[in-house]
Amino acid sequence: MGIIRNLANHLTVIRQSLTRNHNKIIMSRQLHARRTEGVDNNVWVEFAQLAADYKAVNLGQGFPDFSPPKFVQEAFVKAVSGGPLMHQYTRAFGHPRLVKSLAKLFSRIVGHEIDPMEDILVTVGAYQALFCAFQAVVNEGDEVIIVEPFFDCYQPMVKMVGGKAVYVPLRPKVEGSAVLSSGDWGLCPEELASKFTPRTKAIVINTPNNPLGKVYKTEELQVIADLCIKHNALCISDEVYEWLTYDGTKHVKIASLPGMWERTITIGSGGKSFSATGWKVGWAISAGKILKHMKTIHQNSVFHCATAAQEAVAQGFEREYELFGAPESYFQQLPAMLHHRRMKLASCLESVGLQPIMPEGGYFMIADISSIKVDFGDESSKDESYDFRFVKWLVKEKGLATIPVSAFYSPEHSKEFDKYIRFCFVKEDSTLDAAGEILKKWSQGQ
Repeated sequence: MGIIRNLANHLTVIRQSLTRNHNKIIMSRQLHARRTEGVDNNVWVEFAQLAADYKAVNLGQGFPDFSPPKFVQEAFVKAVSGGPLMHQYTRAFGHPRLVKSLAKLFSRIVGHEIDPMEDILVTVGAYQALFCAFQAVVNEGDEVIIVEPFFDCYQPMVKMVGGKAVYVPLRPKVEGSAVLSSGDWGLCPEELASKFTPRTKAIVINTPNNPLGKVYKTEELQVIADLCIKHNALCISDEVYEWLTYDGTKHVKIASLPGMWERTITIGSGGKSFSATGWKVGWAISAGKILKHMKTIHQNSVFHCATAAQEAVAQGFEREYELFGAPESYFQQLPAMLHHRRMKLASCLESVGLQPIMPEGGYFMIADISSIKVDFGDESSKDESYDFRFVKWLVKEKGLATIPVSAFYSPEHSKEFDKYIRFCFVKEDSTLDAAGEILKKWSQGQ
């Protein structure tokens, strides 16, 4: 009996030891996927919180602080009160009325007959359209060329699918004169061509560009198109600000160029089109053979988008189709209104010695801050880039929120462009006036 008892005790000790070791293994196991590593920082979260903490005048975040046009507000109200179907699921890949209205308008612009059921995917904002695009077309090890400055979600989305981001910057064309317009920035064709390799799967462009405001000219798009055709690569073209161009600048869709319809994914936004960013209605337009793979990602992630918001955006596009090019069109009225606000902001910036880069399109204006000397005083942040330190100082000391432009660049190029900050001018006049008063007091040493 003693032998049996000793054996039982020994087995208990072994079992307890194994349990402890097993628990240690379980506790040491990573409970997160590696794809989330290195992509957790977000400039919008950081600086939105900073602006809120200091109750700053916010020219940082890119959203209008004015209401959408009445006709889409009324369409939304009508949709919400339009019976039970407006409160239930609609077609997973896009509300039928919306995809038909998008196809009708954009077929006219692209010069290609767009099939509303095959060639359009409606998403939860342009953000999800981009996510679906990268998930659907990029394999592990594929290279994706990203033109800088870029909207900051492109890089983490490429990384999360195991792709490799390859960067090529737009550069100021300085020829003995100051850079005054986003049109003075361009791609070097030779530099761009050198980035294409047998592993290149896609190139990502943004026109009009955030944060620079550059609108690509036809000849610039043709250089990109020729390289895509030569290397059998896709173009993911983020065109959410397509209706917002100024001073006679024309937006051109790269999908309209010969040979590009079948190799372009065009990203659009109802929120940007109708100044209703919170509705989160976006889309991707492409050849059905490409879009079907994006639909697979969509149906296995969000599956469906809000019905009433899609109905309202559909009615907005139906109206714009009928008024296309007319003075009554919202797509004509909005940039005309924003031109005034763009000029107001530029004047305010110049008054304190900042050099604005006049945008050809979009929501934003960047300014060169290299001539402004500031004593940050805080040695703890000296390892941060200059524009990050400047923006934090501007919020804390002057009560004005902006965004550092180096956040839109890769680590290898960010130091070349850390003397710029970004302002949003798609704001009420009262907001811009408040910002102007801050800048005025600053210039007077107050």
